Amino acid sequence: MEKCVFKFINQHQLIKKGATVLVGVSGGADSIALLHFLHSNRNRWEINVVALSVDHQLRGEESLLDLEFVRDICNKWGIPFVSDSLDVKAYKERNRLGTEVAARRLRYQFFSEQMEAFQADYLALGHHGDDQIETMLMSLTRSASSTAFSGIPVKREFSTGWIIRPFLCITKFDIENYCKEINIQPRIDETNFDTTYTRNYFRKYILPLIKEKNSNIHTTIQHLNETLHEDETFLQEEASEMVKSLVEFDRKSNTATFQIQTFKMRPRALQRRALHLILNYLYNDLPSDLSYIHEEEFFSLLYSKKANNRIDFPSQLRVEKSYEKIIFLFSDSLNEEDSTFHQLLTIPGEVTLPDGSVVSAQMNRNKEQNRVTYGFYSSQVALPLHIRTRRPGDRMSWTGLNGSKKIKDIFIDEKIPIDKRNRWPILVDNNGEILWLIGLKKGNPKITQMEGQWIQLQYTAAN
Repeated sequence: MEKCVFKFINQHQLIKKGATVLVGVSGGADSIALLHFLHSNRNRWEINVVALSVDHQLRGEESLLDLEFVRDICNKWGIPFVSDSLDVKAYKERNRLGTEVAARRLRYQFFSEQMEAFQADYLALGHHGDDQIETMLMSLTRSASSTAFSGIPVKREFSTGWIIRPFLCITKFDIENYCKEINIQPRIDETNFDTTYTRNYFRKYILPLIKEKNSNIHTTIQHLNETLHEDETFLQEEASEMVKSLVEFDRKSNTATFQIQTFKMRPRALQRRALHLILNYLYNDLPSDLSYIHEEEFFSLLYSKKANNRIDFPSQLRVEKSYEKIIFLFSDSLNEEDSTFHQLLTIPGEVTLPDGSVVSAQMNRNKEQNRVTYGFYSSQVALPLHIRTRRPGDRMSWTGLNGSKKIKDIFIDEKIPIDKRNRWPILVDNNGEILWLIGLKKGNPKITQMEGQWIQLQYTAAN
């Protein structure tokens, strides 16, 4: 066993010389064996070993006896020992968490505090090859994404250093034999035999069947996990670059937007990961009911032939397709009152629109007209003039049009994105006649009498 672990540690560069290594010890075979292994070989790496143990207060006297067992072992072997008693039940109720999640959070909080206190380089944990198999199988049964299909990492950053798991290369059987060789009788947690827990069910019923076909399955699974991790790391880096170059984020409004065609040009594997990076950016915490179904809906929307469509994600996140764009936005931030406006336009004078653009009016004889200007005689309209956003039933007419047309249909014809339609400025006279759908269509005043002063309007877009 020792040769296998030494090779594994060297292969993954898990321990550097002169390091301080904290060991999470529960009193069970895995963690006691790891503590003994590192302590026995401390001179090999010139390391300082410290044992950490916690009482979760979940098994009454038994869990307290576990902690005392570890304390006695450490006194016997001359290993520094730090412990704490954690009120998991109170923390669980206060934060509305499951027991396992609450226990894990408190435990790792304690570990982090001790890492800082000792300025430690490593936190060593006793997960082994069988744990890895169980984790991968559990992930397979509940995940529909290769991104989520992952096992226990050999090494990951944590607090002041790294979490390391030197025993992922060996099995529970190897560890139990090691304990017998060093004449240690570890503590037994009876809850490990309760098959109502998913992991215990896999351990008791599934793992033995797999090992009948391949007794070395732990090595195979560990290799699979490492190669998947390497592949996923590369794809995530590529997806991150894709998001940086294609997606526009607005922190103020908490929205994300991208052009559909450029997004679709990237490989589907990157599109999928880019979607999840966008969601991670927008959500403070990913909703528990966010699933692969939403991913499928997103791709249906992305590749839909409909010019305008939308889908709803959890927690009021809307994903809208508007012609050549996709926009992610939260519906609770869409306040119709904030997007509408109505102001008088004095002559001479100007109105600053919510987006910072300006419509100005003056009296002169400059009749030059283009897309951002509009002019008419004062006798042709009912003053004062108004600038407002659209209202239900709005219609306008112009030269060459037989009758009138709905503003809604004009927006569709001009391919105006859905999110801009409710904020689009419209010039009307005091009778409500639409004179100018600013920047899009110019109407003809119903009164043809060309008398009075010439009114010249100018639209200046925001910088």
